[in-house]
Amino acid sequence: MVTPAGIEGDRTSALFVASGNVRVGKTYRGKENDRLHLISDEEAARADAASRGVAVDVRRGEHFFDDAPISIIVDCWLDELRAHLGYAVEWERFRPNFFVRAELPFRQSEQELQGAELRIGAVRLRVRSPIERCVAITYHPRGERSDPEILRFVAQQRDACMGIYCDVLQPGRACVGDRVKEETPLRS
Repeated sequence: MVTPAGIEGDRTSALFVASGNVRVGKTYRGKENDRLHLISDEEAARADAASRGVAVDVRRGEHFFDDAPISIIVDCWLDELRAHLGYAVEWERFRPNFFVRAELPFRQSEQELQGAELRIGAVRLRVRSPIERCVAITYHPRGERSDPEILRFVAQQRDACMGIYCDVLQPGRACVGDRVKEETPLRS
């Protein structure tokens, strides 16, 4: 289920720095701990932060996404990156809500899709903006060696962007296998 605030249960808790880091009062992120994404237990995350001299608190009850409730990556956006690196880059590095396998003609760039309205299942979205990426995309989703060349390529060849942020115009259900369609904009 996709609501106006995003996907139920998605990013509904976050670690916040209490002390021991310049980000006091802000989220403790992968930028501060390149293995944080591998920890699924709250107490283990606290212990790991403590081992780095950082005290963290867990906050719940709201969505803690970066800029918009929905994020999307399309497989063809990764093709140039794969060709440059010589290996397939895991889409999970980009932490999208939706990973889309493109079919022609849905091969626009992130910039070309800005402002477009999309439908996935019963959900209608408006593309807010391309997603500017940080060092977290260099971290392997299962803990293998990080690869700084991924961010270097995205920064130099894609204006630091990979993926799109979307706002929810019409909540509803989206399922694996639903087609993504570009829609005629709604009139207000």
